[in-house]
Amino acid sequence: MRVVIADDALLFREGVARLLAEAGFTVVGQAGDPDGLVALVRTEHPDVAIVDIRMPPTHTTEGLDAAVTLDSVRPGIGVLVLSQYVEGHHALRLLGGDAPGRGYLLKESVTDLDLFAAAVRTVADGGVVVDPEVVAGMLGRRRTGGALAGLSDRETEVLSLMAQGRSNQAICAELFLSPKTVETHVRNIFGKLELPQGADGNRRVLAVLTFLREGKIGR
Repeated sequence: MRVVIADDALLFREGVARLLAEAGFTVVGQAGDPDGLVALVRTEHPDVAIVDIRMPPTHTTEGLDAAVTLDSVRPGIGVLVLSQYVEGHHALRLLGGDAPGRGYLLKESVTDLDLFAAAVRTVADGGVVVDPEVVAGMLGRRRTGGALAGLSDRETEVLSLMAQGRSNQAICAELFLSPKTVETHVRNIFGKLELPQGADGNRRVLAVLTFLREGKIGR
């Protein structure tokens, strides 16, 4: 799997590249600014771009601005945005579009190699990943009304793990449930959220996006 990394901090880029190499990924390029990122995506044809939100010249949202446009440069590319802070509105901007394969992680999560590698693979496969800390904050601010109101506590718990990019098998291990029970919960979530029939992968993404919007994450 081919990956490019965009971050203005050279040492951080090198550290991420080393972690990815250990996990079996091929890092085909690094960039220190948004223009360099776009050029790499055009020339190296990566499967995934890992992008810092805050990049030169103003260190505000240049990285995010570039990230949301990458699908027009390379359709189907997975994009994993890294942030130093829990900024839910940025997560919604990244994940709320039509492009598949999007993720939002805190930089501190990069130190967990298994979590980080799983997130990269999930966005490469067209899934959605949200940092567990962001998900926890969303659960604390969940509205009483809306599409999520009809979910049971267990279904909400399953959906929160789906938002973190967990597979059904991983949810089984986390909640000590049988595969059949998890499948039933997931099917009930799809039904209660009235998601259109289609590939389960697409319905998972739609369910997670509903969770994001209904969670009213901010900050």
